[in-house]
Amino acid sequence: MDNKTIVKNVVKHNDGKISNIYFTACGGSLVDMYPAYYFLKSEAENLSTGWYTANEFVHVTPKKIGAHSIVFVCSHSGSTPESVKAAKVAQEKGAITIGLTFNPKAELLKYSDEKIIYEWGNENEVVKNPMAIVLDITSQILGQLEGYDKLAEFADGFNKIDTIVTNALAQVQDRTKRFADKYQHEPMFYILGSGASFGHTYGFAICSLMEMQWLDAAPIHSGEYFHGPFEVTDKDKPYIVMESIGRTRPLDERAIKFLKKYAEKIEIVDAKELGLDLIDSSVAEYFNPILFYSVLCEYRAKLADIRNHSLEVRRYMGKVEY
Repeated sequence: MDNKTIVKNVVKHNDGKISNIYFTACGGSLVDMYPAYYFLKSEAENLSTGWYTANEFVHVTPKKIGAHSIVFVCSHSGSTPESVKAAKVAQEKGAITIGLTFNPKAELLKYSDEKIIYEWGNENEVVKNPMAIVLDITSQILGQLEGYDKLAEFADGFNKIDTIVTNALAQVQDRTKRFADKYQHEPMFYILGSGASFGHTYGFAICSLMEMQWLDAAPIHSGEYFHGPFEVTDKDKPYIVMESIGRTRPLDERAIKFLKKYAEKIEIVDAKELGLDLIDSSVAEYFNPILFYSVLCEYRAKLADIRNHSLEVRRYMGKVEY
């Protein structure tokens, strides 16, 4: 089912009387929905929104959820217990649920009014990944419900983003190799980002480094860097900064300026340098994390190779009871 059909179906729910949209999942799937949440938080005039890790959603379900609600639930495997239960809870509350998974036989789909089976693994077609899908659907919903007037710019952005990502991946190959060679023995990384990209700031820390490489990592919002975290800055600590384009770029630039003065181990991933400014400036900021996800995957892959630590190996996940 295409995105436009899903939008048409959900806005008819409860006679079009939709007052809130929620996003819930775990880990990387939760991160995938942050751009859409941030978009709504920034652009919606009347719709309220929320972004919840699934187990909290189950235990502290927002009282607003009901027949006037849309709840997105994503699970790559489709069997994450917390996410499946979150979808069940949302449905029981009367909300219309949109389930996203890679698995066409997923348990999650039992509790999904609208079902999205996404593709995975093709780095040249990021528009078919959940992060882009949810952002696309959410922008269209806002267009239907509130007359959001940048849908043409969004459509143009989705038409361009695959090419931008493909070119960026080619551009960073040598850089990511140098990064891995330089930082292969570091035990800890600080990750900075802002705006729609803060979700991936968090995701790169907890998924790419902590889960997949067993490295300590801390995500820091660029706007919060000067309100505590900058006190640990020195020449021995490595920083990765996602420099977005859009309204929060000055937050990133301020942090970078300070880091260049007091730190030495700094890796800046600049969305403008990587070509994201080809997308209209009125919506480009919402595409930052789509680009950063693909590019930072190259960083983690090169790090995994040189450290001889497979991205697939786990100590606890799926191995022991938890």
